[in-house]
Amino acid sequence: MGERSARVLLLGNDGMLGHAWQRLLGREGIEHETRSYPELDLTRREQVMALPGEGIALVVNCTGWTDVDGAETQEAAATALNGDGVGWLAEHCAAAGATLVHYSTDYVFSGDATRPYAIDHPRAPLGAYGRSKAVGEERVEASGASYLLLRTSWLYAPWGNNFVRTMARLGRQRDALKVVHDQRGRPTSAEHLAAASLALWRKGVTGTLHVTDGGECSWYELAKAVIERVNPACTVSPCTTAEFPRPAPRPAYSVLDLGPTEAHLGPMPPWPEQVASVVDRLPLEG
Repeated sequence: MGERSARVLLLGNDGMLGHAWQRLLGREGIEHETRSYPELDLTRREQVMALPGEGIALVVNCTGWTDVDGAETQEAAATALNGDGVGWLAEHCAAAGATLVHYSTDYVFSGDATRPYAIDHPRAPLGAYGRSKAVGEERVEASGASYLLLRTSWLYAPWGNNFVRTMARLGRQRDALKVVHDQRGRPTSAEHLAAASLALWRKGVTGTLHVTDGGECSWYELAKAVIERVNPACTVSPCTTAEFPRPAPRPAYSVLDLGPTEAHLGPMPPWPEQVASVVDRLPLEG
């Protein structure tokens, strides 16, 4: 099937990453269909199995439970969506002969490493959200489907609820902010993630990889980069995770190894450039 005639089924097009994918597919002129909740409830097996399969070359799953703290008290619901539903979707792709692009997270790791997490590092999630995503990974791997399982972290975009937009808004509203400095990871532009995913599929790459922006930072350093572009007069001060306790544990170090991905695509774009591009496109209200 030629790429232009290939049909893509995009799930969760109303979310932050799904919106980036839909814009990308439109620009590339790739024929696609979309499904989002409540039209599609991934926790209902009969709905998943009734998804289009004939002529679909690629299924992109941008759905998922993303409320990290909420998962601590609703783990069964999070696992139903991030685990069971993903498993059924992978089974559907296997039966249809379609490749599944599915996204996972740095939260499947314990966060106590001192060097970037390799793609084959043992999963050891700290909390319910990470456990639910780990179940999804296992279901995809065991499904027999052709898949591209992409772990990512610290997602942001010019739209949706994300740290970069929140910092831009607060930076315009306040004179001072405190942001945690003892958690390190890799920010990821949703637009970059979608484009890299499509590029990997076009190259015929399958299996598990990590996709983020290049470089690493703390939330404090990321906040400073945002604030410097929207209101340099706002003071950003570092604080510890312990000063801002949350229901779900956060990994202290969740930097993902990009080596295998960069072997296919070349260096990932540096996060400061990606963040600047997004911040400069935000409306004045953030």
